[in-house]
Amino acid sequence: MNSFEKILICLLLGYGLGSISPSFLIGKLRGYDVRKSGSGNAGASNTVILVGKAAGFLVALLDVLKASCSWWICAALFPELRLAGILGGIAAILGHMFPIWLHFKGGKGLACMGGVIIAYDWKATLLMLAIALAIALISRYVAVTTVSMSVIWPVYYGLRTAFWLGAGVLLVPALPIFLRHLINFKRIRKGEELRMSFLWNKDGELARIGRLDEEI
Repeated sequence: MNSFEKILICLLLGYGLGSISPSFLIGKLRGYDVRKSGSGNAGASNTVILVGKAAGFLVALLDVLKASCSWWICAALFPELRLAGILGGIAAILGHMFPIWLHFKGGKGLACMGGVIIAYDWKATLLMLAIALAIALISRYVAVTTVSMSVIWPVYYGLRTAFWLGAGVLLVPALPIFLRHLINFKRIRKGEELRMSFLWNKDGELARIGRLDEEI
């Protein structure tokens, strides 16, 4: 098997795993389409809005695992290919964001990005988590955190490993992540975006943006 075939397998495997959408499946079980309810995002944050924190945590966990598993499986299949895990991981992020069977309307990538970092190294995970929490607490918005980490994480990887080709590949999802969050930044400007405090003050945040009486 040549390098091109190995790369293709990694990309297809990662995309396939990444495009499995737990938030969509939970929504179907509950009788709604996550893409047409709440924020319209097929990810953990919208599941929290629509169903609650327990379901949102489950979705986030599964999104993390599908990206981690994509990295681990590809790295195990092709240990001689240094990019194998990275390719599987970024393909999972892109599959999560643009799943073909959901007409390319998926989530926004934060949990999957976390899964890629976990697959790489637990120490890096703790550091990136601390940075992400700091950004979230200062900015108060998940969108700012996600877009920031999509750049910070690849740069950190490159500085730590000096494998700048790998860092460049890890940076690939940064542009689509930014583009997918443009609507969030527009809502931030208008004062209509939910803040992090939604997790512990749901009614207060929904009231602030005028969606307290919204039903699924």
